[in-house]
Amino acid sequence: MKKKYQILGLTCTTCEQKVKTALLQIEHIQDISVSKETSTLIITSDREILLNDIQKEIIKKGNYEVKIIKNTQEFGKTQKKWIQIYKPIILVFFYITTVTICIELQKNSFDWMEWMRFFMASFFLVFSFFKTIDIQGFAKSYQMYDIVAKRIPPWGYIYTLLEFFLGMGYLINVYPIWINIITFLIMSVSIIGVLQSVLQKKQIQCACLGTVFNLPMSTVTIAEDVIMIIMSFIMIFIHFI
Repeated sequence: MKKKYQILGLTCTTCEQKVKTALLQIEHIQDISVSKETSTLIITSDREILLNDIQKEIIKKGNYEVKIIKNTQEFGKTQKKWIQIYKPIILVFFYITTVTICIELQKNSFDWMEWMRFFMASFFLVFSFFKTIDIQGFAKSYQMYDIVAKRIPPWGYIYTLLEFFLGMGYLINVYPIWINIITFLIMSVSIIGVLQSVLQKKQIQCACLGTVFNLPMSTVTIAEDVIMIIMSFIMIFIHFI
């Protein structure tokens, strides 16, 4: 199969050779064509190669960035349906929602505030887990669109640990007001980079589930952040009334 990408940052023939050498190290890639004149990269492989895997290799050789070109011709591959693309994140939300609802249904009354607390605990712990599987890969991907990570590269590593501690904080209900304020602030900042990427129609990988799944940045990512922002705001509001 062949796939065409846009590649940014090429300035000379040496750059072309660096990119080609780096990508040929990836298993299943059979041939590479790189052009600084047209800023294109064509990869021939015997299986699908994740965009994040490509970016991880070329970033080692210089300040290069790869983007998917829309409407490019692909050989031997049919376009995936929306449900197939976002199946992992849909399942994650389904399981988190179902489990936390079941916890509340065991009681005589359904406590919405407690349900939101358990939902947010599960959300942060699960998403932190997937990021931790390849924390270096997540940090690189996150740096491509997050406004803080672009300026402070270690933020990707800090963010993963912060998600874990927020999840534990919600789970054991320690300092709830501060946990909600921190959540509201970091998710509000995080959504800025997501909105910019979606509005500018950048074809980059969403790092919400780390590098385990190749999920494109889209309105689904926006919805995910908005849910957490709304829930944390409601819990802050209820605390002060």
